[in-house]
Amino acid sequence: MSTAIVTGQPVPGSSLENDLRALGFDVRVAADAAEAETLLAAAPAGERVALVDARFVGHPHALRLGLTDPRFPLSAVPGAVTAQPAARQELTRAVARETSAGGGTALAVDSLADRIVTALDADGCAVHRPELGSLVAAVPADPQARNEARQAVAAVDDEAVRLKSAVKSRDGFFTTFFISPYSRYLARWCARRGLTPNQVTTASLLTALIAAGCAATGTRAGFIAAGVLLIASFVLDCADGQLARYALKYSTLGAWLDATFDRAKEYAYYAGLALGAARGGDDVWALALGAMVLQTCRHTVDFAFNEANHDATANTSPTAALSDKLDSVGWTIWLRRMIVLPIGERWAMIAILTAATTPRITFYVLLIGCALAATYTTAGRVLRSLTRKARRTDRAARALADLADSGPLAEAVQRMLKRGLPGLAVPAVAFLGGAAVVACSALTDHGSVLPVIGALVYVLTSAFVVARPLKGALDWLVPPLFRAAEYGTVLALAGKAGVNGALPAAFGLVAAVAYHHYDTVYRIRGDAGAPPAWLVRVIGGHEGRTLLVTVLAALLIAPQFTVALTALAVAVALVVLVESIRFWVSAGAPAVHDEGEPA
Repeated sequence: MSTAIVTGQPVPGSSLENDLRALGFDVRVAADAAEAETLLAAAPAGERVALVDARFVGHPHALRLGLTDPRFPLSAVPGAVTAQPAARQELTRAVARETSAGGGTALAVDSLADRIVTALDADGCAVHRPELGSLVAAVPADPQARNEARQAVAAVDDEAVRLKSAVKSRDGFFTTFFISPYSRYLARWCARRGLTPNQVTTASLLTALIAAGCAATGTRAGFIAAGVLLIASFVLDCADGQLARYALKYSTLGAWLDATFDRAKEYAYYAGLALGAARGGDDVWALALGAMVLQTCRHTVDFAFNEANHDATANTSPTAALSDKLDSVGWTIWLRRMIVLPIGERWAMIAILTAATTPRITFYVLLIGCALAATYTTAGRVLRSLTRKARRTDRAARALADLADSGPLAEAVQRMLKRGLPGLAVPAVAFLGGAAVVACSALTDHGSVLPVIGALVYVLTSAFVVARPLKGALDWLVPPLFRAAEYGTVLALAGKAGVNGALPAAFGLVAAVAYHHYDTVYRIRGDAGAPPAWLVRVIGGHEGRTLLVTVLAALLIAPQFTVALTALAVAVALVVLVESIRFWVSAGAPAVHDEGEPA
């Protein structure tokens, strides 16, 4: 149990101690700073500890936001400060300094907790201060101020604010108007029954897998059930994040589940649609794989652009200014959010089309919609990048290099190069190298050696592309271009094999590799760094895997190539999953509930 040390003389009629106990704190009372220091030293070292002024007046949810969020080592609201075990030393040092400065025998008129926060700031410690909005958190100095604070508390519905804050501030149109109005109440229902976000996330995954199974039956009843269950899965997907925000239940395991299950659900559903179509005599595996490739490349564009620019200096452009101006016009906000086809709109479209049409039509519409959305977002980001005069940091260059996923072949060639490519030549060469290997794979028959030559050219160009830090205006295009080249080559070669099972095997391989790439993204987002270098070397890097697949296609007959793709998919999946699970359940993983793609 966490410990809360209430400092100062108790205030008659105050509910503070009961509120703290309701939040899971074991309450201790200290008459002065010296006693607070003693109680702080006696508190278990592996638990959270908080200092709270006895005169505190505020909403329970303000205390919850300030004292229980697991994502921040140090956090504070007016009149209260808390430290997790990792920051206990900083808090102890600040309290000891306050005691030695003369506050040990009697508390000063101002709040001890606030003075401690000032001392922590002076020490350079990062103290999180949550946005309270209309919530009240104050330490009144006299009876009149206390009465006014209590009136302010009574004027604001704490629970209504808590429910509203459980919903993401930036969501898609479909989610905002068709899901969140009731999913937030589902989140509260789960919280009151002790359910965790991880349990709701798992329920969402299971519901989506059942939906995929229904789609795989290939019957009209199965397709209708699949559409309904897919929407139900999305409701649960929204509710798990809302539950995490409502109850402030963030965890390392939850971060991993939330970061990966959305893609697992969507791609499993694609596979279910393809299986259902096959039962009806229609082979749409190429379309299913194409949809997965396109969607993964779209996400890579988002991730790479954000990583390249989020900490850039002098980061302004006329295009960005125009975008901000358009956001001031209400209807354009929703239109622009719908154009990019976020997960809510996308899943609603897939569910309706599944129930009403065929898998082939569903994939055609999905591919066209995602292609238009990708064109819109990528064009806008290219314009922003070309018109802004930003200076990108070493951290951004490192993140892009990690997202590039270069393996030992590119590294070996890179060591022989004396210098890299200039300016816009970087994305241009990345595009040309990827286009060469994909074209060679798509335009030749199975067994041709030409794709191998194209892959060797791809290895060489990939090494040139990453030979210098990726700080150019359009260098963020490099990771998505590499993704498109690798995935597109696998798709083209499997399609050219022309035997049953080749495209499903390719679907499995791309899914396994895509998981590795998503895992890399979420580690970087959590400031935990990229996956270990040995993992990238073992699975070959993007250029190594591309070359290997082309060699297998050249040396093996089509049925053997299918078996090889299947074995490669299983091997890659096992290696990346074991390492990913080890990381995300370890103590070193970031304790966040990733907001991910706008719902």
